[in-house]
Amino acid sequence: MSIRQSLKSKPVRLLIADVDGTLVTKDKVLTARARRAVQKLNVAGIKFAITSGRPPRGMSMLIRTLKITTPISAFNGGLFVRPDLTIMDQKVLPAVVAGKVIPAIQAHHLDVWVYRGKDWFVLKKNGPHVDRETRTVKFKPKVVANFDKLLNHVVKIVGVSDDLAAVARAEADVRHELGDHVSAARSQPYYLDVTHPDANKGGVVRRLSKEFDIPPAKIATIGDMPNDVLMFALSGLSIAMGNADAQVQRAARHVTASNEEEGFAMAVEKYVL
Repeated sequence: MSIRQSLKSKPVRLLIADVDGTLVTKDKVLTARARRAVQKLNVAGIKFAITSGRPPRGMSMLIRTLKITTPISAFNGGLFVRPDLTIMDQKVLPAVVAGKVIPAIQAHHLDVWVYRGKDWFVLKKNGPHVDRETRTVKFKPKVVANFDKLLNHVVKIVGVSDDLAAVARAEADVRHELGDHVSAARSQPYYLDVTHPDANKGGVVRRLSKEFDIPPAKIATIGDMPNDVLMFALSGLSIAMGNADAQVQRAARHVTASNEEEGFAMAVEKYVL
């Protein structure tokens, strides 16, 4: 049986969606059509889950609005919480690894953010994208002089810069220097997310597949960034957003419209339902 025939005989039972660049618009708006698309999934008996580089609190509004009942995958799979935000489990970076990641990122003149537990730490209150991220996640970071006493229990370290080439170089160097000790991928062109090696979106597919006893062949995934490619590879149906770059689009089975053109809702209507 071909993959196409297999997918036809095994309808989708779970859709896992990225958030920024996928589920919401550039201005972080969840459109009415996107809400209706999720409602249609519920009516059809198809489970819906979200995964993001955001912290759990940064997805609270979506959880309430969309009435999500599945586990929430924050920090690209580094932290799983229930819809009430109680922690199910988390994968943290060893302190010695976190202590190596930060200078490796800073060597490329990127700002560094550290996420630890439910808190977000920065060195500069007015650093690049801090205000934007504050509006997105709906809470403010804690400003610290250094990260020396915050290296234990780190869930995610982010390198931030509008020099996109520098972000790409930092990604390559972190992977080269720390190898299998971390997962490093861009969640936005200006964000390099570094997490535990098992904290990635491929792991999200595995976890939710086991949680609901749903074979990967019956799971659909949709996203727009390089860190979404791992979940594409492990799901039976993968959909890239029209705003994704060419490499991400090539990794998916289908390509929908952009997040500014109702691409999420269109994908649900055309490919999932």
